[in-house]
Amino acid sequence: MGANSAIDATGVSRRFGSTIAVDGLSLAVPRGDIFALVGPDGAGKTTLMRLIGGALALEAGALFVDGIDVVRDTSVVQASIGYMPQRFSLYPDLSVIENLQFYGSIFGVARADFETRAKTLLASFSLAPFQSRLAEKLSGGMKQKLALACTLIHSPSTILLDEPTAGVDPVSRREFWRILYTINRTGTTIFVSTPYMDEAERANHIAFMIAGRIVSSGTAAQLKADLDGEVVEISCAERGAARQALRGDPQVRSVEIFGETLHALVHDSEQAIPVARSLKLRIDH
Repeated sequence: MGANSAIDATGVSRRFGSTIAVDGLSLAVPRGDIFALVGPDGAGKTTLMRLIGGALALEAGALFVDGIDVVRDTSVVQASIGYMPQRFSLYPDLSVIENLQFYGSIFGVARADFETRAKTLLASFSLAPFQSRLAEKLSGGMKQKLALACTLIHSPSTILLDEPTAGVDPVSRREFWRILYTINRTGTTIFVSTPYMDEAERANHIAFMIAGRIVSSGTAAQLKADLDGEVVEISCAERGAARQALRGDPQVRSVEIFGETLHALVHDSEQAIPVARSLKLRIDH
């Protein structure tokens, strides 16, 4: 276990029936880092986050958060971290401020501390004018900001964000990341999963997860230098059919579903893009 690590995982495993979700995974997240976990749907990202947060039991391995054993001291870890699940999980029939009050009470935030923290979070996230609005009446971007505010109400040292901007418009995504940078500057460690490569590049370190394992990790510059080929991001309505069609092309080395897009690893994007365009797909690379 590294003295400067916020999260240390060694040989972590978890299965569901015959499905291995996390397979002997080892990972170290530096304290105060923004660490991005990237992987296709079904890679095991959510399972790993729930293991780190103590919401699932380990089958093998060891996990420490800020030096605290997740297995032995689960409640201590859960009190010191914040976890924002992929799906909006707040109470739609409560107002913005009522959701904050509810989560503040769960984490035992004192009334005097709550007032100060809530005021700061509402102002920082531009939610103050909407604190009386029901959560169900908020836009997608505002819901995500409220969920993040509730995650931070007890001032956790480490936060786990599971694809926090999935399905959110590009403007709201940029605003959300502006907020994350502000939070990180206070020393908070941010462990975030994302299907978006442009978001992953905003992190200090990145790890790629496939089939329950970390297959590569490093800074964005290091990973780009090590990559043999180019990654093309493809947007289309019929992702499954497009994936099958692209797999049959000799230019495409691999293709996986990442959120609402496909990521294709190709030998040469200039040669591969015309093939994708012939399928009437929208391309970014």
